[in-house]
Amino acid sequence: MRAFAQEGPDATLDAIAKDAGVGIGTLYRHFPTREALVEAAYRNELARLCDAVADLLAAMPPDEAMRAWMDRFVGYMTTKRGMADALRAVIASGGNPFAQSRDRLTGAITVLLGAAAAAGTVRPDIEPGDVLASLSGVSLAAGEPAQREQAGRLLDLLMDGLRYRAAGP
Repeated sequence: MRAFAQEGPDATLDAIAKDAGVGIGTLYRHFPTREALVEAAYRNELARLCDAVADLLAAMPPDEAMRAWMDRFVGYMTTKRGMADALRAVIASGGNPFAQSRDRLTGAITVLLGAAAAAGTVRPDIEPGDVLASLSGVSLAAGEPAQREQAGRLLDLLMDGLRYRAAGP
């Protein structure tokens, strides 16, 4: 996916094959069209992001794992934005690279929230869809490299909101 994000929609299949460390023949055998390759690359990035949850939870406390995953989410969204034209071409050709995105992302967030709530480090009443919407907003705000620092501050603010709730009457 790096070749799409760096070179834009005009990235050649040769460059993509080189980036992937395979020959062009291998690429064409597995991905007969550029759109098929783009869709596979997108789905692979989605899977890497969502599958990282288990490793993060094994390596650190749940709230820290959630915050680390949020950083990865912003990176994923930035890359996705970098290949927007290529993804639009996939959709125009009849593909739907986003068919499982929301379910996969919400599932990953659900696992993170559940672990953190069980550890007592986030509130137990948080809706995963609300977290996904918040992360999407932070990702939009962090679109430019100069705004990456702000994205980190916004993610820290989001984590604080997930942790604390004002005392009721």
